[in-house]
Amino acid sequence: MFRSTPAKCTTAGFTLIEALVALAIVASSLASIGALIATTGRGARSIERHLGQLETARAIMAALPDRDQLGVGNLSGETAGHRWRVDVAPFNATNLGVRQPAWEPRMVVVTVQSPAGGALQINTVRLQRRAGG
Repeated sequence: MFRSTPAKCTTAGFTLIEALVALAIVASSLASIGALIATTGRGARSIERHLGQLETARAIMAALPDRDQLGVGNLSGETAGHRWRVDVAPFNATNLGVRQPAWEPRMVVVTVQSPAGGALQINTVRLQRRAGG
């Protein structure tokens, strides 16, 4: 007795189109991951530059003369490759009232420029005792 078996028409493997589609998906995934890594690297460098500027600005502000010796004008220099400038000017306050306060406000602007060219500016006010106040 002969038993008849149906013919097997199965094929093994992938077709060329399936392989190309899979490669296209893998390529687009890798491109997305590469773009994400590049963006993260740029962000990290930007944060590092900004922190360097902040450290320099804080060091400069900590080294400023005492409030009684801080005169109107500007100072400049270079620290750790960062160029800096401090501008001190009278603070124009119009609504101080009729009586003269014992303290006179001074506008202090600290500008720090990194070696890469980016600049950071910090504006603050320092009080200085009035002469005769």
